[in-house]
Amino acid sequence: MNRSFSLSRLLAATALAASAFTAQAACLDNVVLVHGNMAYPSSWNGTVSTLKSRGYVDSQLYRPSWGSKTNAGSNDHNSTNTTVVKNALKSALAASCTGKIDVIGHSMGVTLAMKAINELGYASRVNTFVGVAGAQHGLNSCGVYPFNVWSATCGSNGLSINSPLINSVRNKRYGAKMYSIKSWMDELVCIGSCLVYGSHTSNIDMQNASYDYALGHLGLQSYTTSKQADLLMN
Repeated sequence: MNRSFSLSRLLAATALAASAFTAQAACLDNVVLVHGNMAYPSSWNGTVSTLKSRGYVDSQLYRPSWGSKTNAGSNDHNSTNTTVVKNALKSALAASCTGKIDVIGHSMGVTLAMKAINELGYASRVNTFVGVAGAQHGLNSCGVYPFNVWSATCGSNGLSINSPLINSVRNKRYGAKMYSIKSWMDELVCIGSCLVYGSHTSNIDMQNASYDYALGHLGLQSYTTSKQADLLMN
């Protein structure tokens, strides 16, 4: 009986130690995933699945839902949309076991995340920032501000080249490491041209690296999930 009881206690202690080790090993940066214009948090399902296969759990993944889902031209980087993203960033950081967070944005979610990080002063709290099919330099399809501004998305708080919004997110840091994922056949970002003043608009100023894929705008989000995960965990 005593021997059996001692064995049970030993097994229980071993299980507790293993559980504690597992919990410690699973301490990863919380991740905020910011979707693009007129998209949904579910657009990140592929990324979430890949991250969970690498050891993340649902509570570590934050997917704010912002903007109109029916009128793309009405969406811009206004305070309402920015606040949604800021709240997700704040929640992710408050619950972080590392004291840092990671951020991935797709399309307009890239510049929206940049604006939110700027306003919170969170650049030093972000370990890795990944911009997927973003437009930090603006969109040729929106023209050059203040000319040819045909919607809120292209307005002063939008993606027209040299808009106040675009100028506010240029040449700043958004994390210790910054990466862009882009395509030269992006059917949305590259309308007219991918280049703005000689640089692909999806490039991030001062980025550590950029990765090119022969994919469309949505494919860059859906089919680069392994690269996204690699960048967060390198």
